[in-house]
Amino acid sequence: MRFLRKKRVLLLLLLGFILILFFNSAWLSLFYPIHYKDEIRYHARNNGLDPLMVAAIIKVESKYNSEAESRKGALGIMQIMPDTAEWIVEKAKMEDVPLDRLKEETAANIQIGTWYLRWLSEQFDGNMIEVIAAYNAGPTNVKNWIKSGRWDGRLETAKDIPFVETHHYVQRVSHYYNQYSSIYENF
Repeated sequence: MRFLRKKRVLLLLLLGFILILFFNSAWLSLFYPIHYKDEIRYHARNNGLDPLMVAAIIKVESKYNSEAESRKGALGIMQIMPDTAEWIVEKAKMEDVPLDRLKEETAANIQIGTWYLRWLSEQFDGNMIEVIAAYNAGPTNVKNWIKSGRWDGRLETAKDIPFVETHHYVQRVSHYYNQYSSIYENF
């Protein structure tokens, strides 16, 4: 009986130790890594964005795969559509951004993507949930949903977003943003 009690105590101590290790942010960063940190920080700050939000969008868009290409033709780490990239480069006067290497050039892809996020933020008065939805579904769709009352632009009502893909996208980006925020306090 005494032997079993000691085993239980040791088991509880071991489980407690494992829980402490697991919930330590240093260990959690192994499960939620952020790649291209310097580029994300630099371009996010240049565009007045939270770099952790940019990282969360990248995680959902491409899982940090700079070679990613969607079925619809979106390219690179931030999954930029070529037409959108061309519009951004022209509008932002980014003369040194190689559009022909949008897929391979991670820094250029992040530069274009963060500029677009800033532009969306201006369109949606800084409501990042609406910005996230617009990054996925396009600003016109999001404006129409809000104007018609189909969605009110809040995370809590993301289930009301008419596009199931966008509904899930908003929830996933928000999830990764929350995880990154709790793990990377000094990003």
